[in-house]
Amino acid sequence: TLLHDTLEEILKNRNGGLLSIGALATIWSASKGMNALTKALNRSYYVEETRSFLVARAMSVVFTIALIAVLVVALLLPVFGQQIGMLAFSYFGMEEGFMKLWGSLRWAIPPILIFLVFTALYWVVPNLKVHLKSAVPGALFSTAGWILTSLVFSFYVGNFANYSKTYGSIGGIIVLMMWLYFSAIILMLGGQLNAVMTERKQAKLAKEKSNAVN
Repeated sequence: TLLHDTLEEILKNRNGGLLSIGALATIWSASKGMNALTKALNRSYYVEETRSFLVARAMSVVFTIALIAVLVVALLLPVFGQQIGMLAFSYFGMEEGFMKLWGSLRWAIPPILIFLVFTALYWVVPNLKVHLKSAVPGALFSTAGWILTSLVFSFYVGNFANYSKTYGSIGGIIVLMMWLYFSAIILMLGGQLNAVMTERKQAKLAKEKSNAVN
């Protein structure tokens, strides 16, 4: 609903070249948010960014696109999952049991994809060698926190807050920005959780090694 009018206007007045340039510019601008998250994760691990500007920005662009793709899937499957399953059922001639299986998968796929992307983000983005296992706790926390926060925020906006009456047409943008703000906080908390657990693990190993020497 928030994006319907904007998308409809773009589709009615679309220009292939301008739309492509606009999409690239949008992704480039959106990657600044991922770049800020990279800085936050580096601070959590007490490291400085030593990678080149091109490498850091390319990584930000890749993860921005990955998050957009996951967000699209997370929104599409719960809402249009049944229609997608019926289309695949009729087009590929799958067995009837596929629809029952798909009924469960369409709710399970989005959290799994979100978890995988968050794990890759916490594993690759910090400017130090992070073990894949060490990235899992923060990814689990962020996945659960992001889904729960989105549901609660959606319920609040739908039942209690009416931004459109107060702010007019810009109310939808305010709601979207608030949701992105909460999402960013959750991602940073997940990274901080990984950093703290890694620090404690290293301290424990150092203590055990010191005791063994003594």
